[in-house]
Amino acid sequence: MMTIIACVDRNWGIGYDGKLLFDIPQDMEHFKKVTAGKTVIMGRKTFDSLRVKPLPDRRNIVLTKKRDFSFEGVEAAHSIDELLKLTADAKSGDVAVIGGSQIYRQLLEYCDTAYITKVFARTHADSFIADFDSLEDWKVHEMSQIMEYSGLRYRFLTYKRIPKSNAGSL
Repeated sequence: MMTIIACVDRNWGIGYDGKLLFDIPQDMEHFKKVTAGKTVIMGRKTFDSLRVKPLPDRRNIVLTKKRDFSFEGVEAAHSIDELLKLTADAKSGDVAVIGGSQIYRQLLEYCDTAYITKVFARTHADSFIADFDSLEDWKVHEMSQIMEYSGLRYRFLTYKRIPKSNAGSL
């Protein structure tokens, strides 16, 4: 299974105009810790937002419809089936979906854990991730204390997918 990692605002917004909504150093450290040494999956637009370089110390896979996509240090998958073949040998939890919104939507069913940095602010977002609080088969597993950076209050949450048969019993 794969994991998801994202930083969201109160409305589950993740970005605006191709950029992240927040620049919180502790969130970046959290991202590095969760994804270090793992495979990261992203869409082409997310890859482009990295200023066109792969994330270091990670296997980078870009899920894209563009058949001519090629970049040194990056593998391309042109379909979910192709992506699943590329990651078939990975251990559970060693593959992290890092965005953007279309990729999160397409791969949600293959994920069992979501690492969410929830910022208690409303922003002007144009891309969103699923609201894990309203998904019946996802529940908060771990929650940090509320922290603050430059007037932004946030916390780290870990959501886990629970089997449908147990979704109503907690």
